[in-house]
Amino acid sequence: MFTGLIEEMGTMRRIDRQGQAMVLTVAAKRILEDVAIGDSIAVNGVCLTVVAYDEASIQLDVMPETFRQTNLRRLHIGDRVNLERAMAGKSRFGGHIVQGHVDGTGTVTARKPEENAVVFTIAPDDPGLLRYVIPRGSITLDGISLTVIRVTETQLAVSIIPHTLAQTILQTKQPGDTVNIEYDVLGKYVERLLGFGAGERAGAAGADAARSARGGLTAQFLADNGF
Repeated sequence: MFTGLIEEMGTMRRIDRQGQAMVLTVAAKRILEDVAIGDSIAVNGVCLTVVAYDEASIQLDVMPETFRQTNLRRLHIGDRVNLERAMAGKSRFGGHIVQGHVDGTGTVTARKPEENAVVFTIAPDDPGLLRYVIPRGSITLDGISLTVIRVTETQLAVSIIPHTLAQTILQTKQPGDTVNIEYDVLGKYVERLLGFGAGERAGAAGADAARSARGGLTAQFLADNGF
């Protein structure tokens, strides 16, 4: 598990690609302090496993599913990437629950300064996933834990402070660039559990229909289930 607080920016040193499988070699410093084979490292918000390392870099495997679902497939040698080690048991929990399991990508549609901040507007490739987003809720963009300031049916917006902009690859992002998006896991689990509740009443085959007909969590739903 991660917190969404970026520890450093690494640099892509080498990309070995075979079809939709890749081995990434990333030059880094801080995360090498205690690295070991098998460690989990978030690269632009994607949880990857360290398969080799030396005094200046780490190597990580990228499987085809990760290739398809994230923007790692767009990386080039020399690109900067956000890096975070898995959370240690005694660490402060400074961000929010980040799994490193990217739900999909989105496109930066606007970047506008607002006094000491910069507001980024993001259009997810699958706008249906915006059902997991609420204003003032948490979201992960390229591995960064951020607070949503606005959400519509097709886009969301976040406000970036100068420190975050300086310490992450958001400093280079412009309209048209892509970001990895991981939505808050709590909302996904709630939706899944409510779906199973519908299945128990209507049969597994009718779960989706029952959920759709219910129209979400309502007072009647709570009453029917003993709340």
